[in-house]
Amino acid sequence: MILVTGATGFLGAEVAKQLAERGELVRCTKRKNSFIPPLLEASKNIEWIDADMLDIAALEQAFEGVDKVYHCAAFVSLKQAHKKRMINANIAGTANVVNLCLDNSARLVHVSSIAAVGHAKPGEFTTENHQLDVNLEDDGYAISKLESEMEVWRGIAEGLDAVIVNPSLIIGPNAGTRGSGQLFEAVRKGLKFYTEGVAGFVDVQDVARCMIALMESDIVAERYIISAENRNYGELTTEIAACFKVAPPTIYAKPWMMEIGWRLARLVSLITGKPPFLDKIAAQAASQVRNFDNSKIKQAIGIEFKPISETVREICESLAP
Repeated sequence: MILVTGATGFLGAEVAKQLAERGELVRCTKRKNSFIPPLLEASKNIEWIDADMLDIAALEQAFEGVDKVYHCAAFVSLKQAHKKRMINANIAGTANVVNLCLDNSARLVHVSSIAAVGHAKPGEFTTENHQLDVNLEDDGYAISKLESEMEVWRGIAEGLDAVIVNPSLIIGPNAGTRGSGQLFEAVRKGLKFYTEGVAGFVDVQDVARCMIALMESDIVAERYIISAENRNYGELTTEIAACFKVAPPTIYAKPWMMEIGWRLARLVSLITGKPPFLDKIAAQAASQVRNFDNSKIKQAIGIEFKPISETVREICESLAP
């Protein structure tokens, strides 16, 4: 039996879908009030179980008869207000999964994030060898994913059979207008501003394929950056706009403008009581230049990544009115 945690999420659902389509029997966890994603509703190879990652009793039940685990569940937020709760939940949840994998001799593919990988020097590509200094990091999500990785490495030291993946920005039609889909929806609705930041992007189907290939390999105690292409935000938003046949963003938001923007958003939030439309971490990330090296995963499993332009077209078609 294969267990997929966080299967109601964007990536977890795709992993479960690909496994079920291969004829595998898959058990998926979800929170009690979560909805089953439409792409998984009709699958006869998937059984669902309510199990929060912090509920040991429910997790023990989910692990019965399991020998392979894809740990995709995580609390994801860039908002500083969620920082402490997110860090605690992601670390504790991963520790529970690691311990149960050890107890059940189950192999683990753990989903971390590119946010947990350290920064390269200017002009260089980031590799799996770059280590994030948690003492200098202010991004709660990055800290939570790095510390979660530490739980996996702790498990590996205790005999856990595991590998770690660090996906870049995951995109795909099934995201809708949530998560990475927010960028596409913003452009469709007439986004005016762009930044010159650079980030890695990857199709959700490719991330799932990499995870399944790694699970079926004999690779252990390794981490892999999963990223198809490094793209400039300004160029990418222009491409998205062309796909939607709308005007592209034309106002360059310089880093100092983004710094003012998140401070203004915080002030407005204090006055209105509503969540800020932009926070510090998101504002700074939009102007960062980070190029990622994907050669390690290519060499490990021989994957050829789907062109990002193809995924962009598919997303635009799915969101077009």
